[in-house]
Amino acid sequence: MNVKKRDDYISWNDYFMGVAILAAHRSKDPHSQVGCCVVSRDKKILGVGYNGFPIGCSDEELPWGREGAFLETKYPYVCHAELNAVMNSNFADLRGAIVYVTLFPCNECTKLLIQKGVGRIVYLSDKYHDSDSSVASRRMLDMAGVEYEAFQADRDRLTIDFAQEARDARQV
Repeated sequence: MNVKKRDDYISWNDYFMGVAILAAHRSKDPHSQVGCCVVSRDKKILGVGYNGFPIGCSDEELPWGREGAFLETKYPYVCHAELNAVMNSNFADLRGAIVYVTLFPCNECTKLLIQKGVGRIVYLSDKYHDSDSSVASRRMLDMAGVEYEAFQADRDRLTIDFAQEARDARQV
């Protein structure tokens, strides 16, 4: 009996962006949920992160708002997904790594990614494209020779149905 491999498996590109999207679902931010997955050149996940407050800083006590006095907004407190993914990595050397992120990196995260030697960024959304932060990010990425590109999905959707997966696993 000649059994052939499945041909409906997901591409590496969809897989890694899927991990970033799944990570974003961990964010408690009511306005922006961002996820990031850092991948080696040989397709190993090096780190995953999402936007949220630093460890030990209460999600209940710090503000989640976007408007008002600076110290009464989330901005001085939130760690971005890229920062968390780099900090969660077990590898000091990220040279040549690919970053899959659900939102184009801000200028601060871009500096971090350049300093760590990331070689390429694949982003899902660029909704702040014309902001000063995004313009500065692209300027630095171009100067540093870091490639960046919009994510191109190989399939329209990927659904995780926990109940169905459990049923299928019992039938094996």
